[in-house]
Amino acid sequence: MGIPTSSANLSVAVAVRRSRIDGYGVFAAEPLAAGARIGALTGEAITVAEGRRRASGRQRIMLVELSESRAIDATRSEDALRFTNHSCRPNALIRVEQGAIEIFAARAIAPDEEITVGYGATHHEGRLACRCGQPDCAGWL
Repeated sequence: MGIPTSSANLSVAVAVRRSRIDGYGVFAAEPLAAGARIGALTGEAITVAEGRRRASGRQRIMLVELSESRAIDATRSEDALRFTNHSCRPNALIRVEQGAIEIFAARAIAPDEEITVGYGATHHEGRLACRCGQPDCAGWL
């Protein structure tokens, strides 16, 4: 597929490939138990103001705000988890603790199942159509 990814911050095996949700996605390469740590999302440490500047007018950016002043931009990271797509019914969750962005399985995840998280508030501010395909999809990010 030609997308360089790093596995240094992963606790489980994953694969990056085309997603029916959007672009590329992260897929479990092994069965994951509920509560399993999938890995840590890494990227460039920036200010929230810089993150919002970078996000302005872009559809694809992987930005996580850690506090009112600090953010991580994983857009250019080689971390496989930067391809984690949003779902209105996610099977994983993001936890931000002590400046680390960790992703955990919210329920059991089968091999070849796409790993998804709920993005929460985004820079899209309700203007980007959600394509998760869930029956209870909110329709917008």
